[in-house]
Amino acid sequence: MEATAAFDDVALHTFTGGSPAPAEELRRRYERQVVGHSPDGSSGWLNWLLRRRDDDRLVGTVQATLHREADGLVAELAWVVVTAAQGQGLARDAATAMAGWLREQGVHRLVAHVHPEHAASMAVARALDLHPTGMVVDGEVRWST
Repeated sequence: MEATAAFDDVALHTFTGGSPAPAEELRRRYERQVVGHSPDGSSGWLNWLLRRRDDDRLVGTVQATLHREADGLVAELAWVVVTAAQGQGLARDAATAMAGWLREQGVHRLVAHVHPEHAASMAVARALDLHPTGMVVDGEVRWST
């Protein structure tokens, strides 16, 4: 599976913990995600693969989990770019594209959870006009519009 090779990098887990998932685990995860919503229907899922334009190689993902709150639709964003492709603005560009699309669909608030030492992800959050809230969830700072 292409994703197994692309994401088989311990460095990608420096800030999130864990380790690269084996091919079978990734296959099961992607089968659940491609459905587009949680089993109970309370959350929607968007999962975009990032590919290089020149050779179509998989270089990352950007994801959104959508749910309704009392004041409207909220999207929790996440992104990852393979180590060899980092520092090229790919996460920023992909997250910005997804955030723009989500706003066009009526999403009123964007949220991301970023490790407090992950400068690159903080830069992506700032590019989305997110701001740290001071709330910490599983060691990551919640950023929000």
